[in-house]
Amino acid sequence: MSNDEIDRLARKRAKAKMGWFIHAAVYAVVNLGLVALSAANGRAWAVFPLLGWGVGLLAHGLSVWMLPPGGRLLERMIERERTRLGQGVKGDPW
Repeated sequence: MSNDEIDRLARKRAKAKMGWFIHAAVYAVVNLGLVALSAANGRAWAVFPLLGWGVGLLAHGLSVWMLPPGGRLLERMIERERTRLGQGVKGDPW
């Protein structure tokens, strides 16, 4: 790998990890508020958004932290779309 490729990949992975940290922070703040509202009302309804969003946060974390470094899925998808557009695909709603 060239230095430019390493730098591009490092930036991409750092942005993905920062995105997960922001997601986790928003999750914590919003769910703390929901738990406070739920407790003030004497009910336990806040567990449902906490668990549902928690599953999404877990999936996001797995995609950021567990996928192999340098995964080229996005690049392959972009190349596939470039090929389709270059062939002049007709009837494509996008």
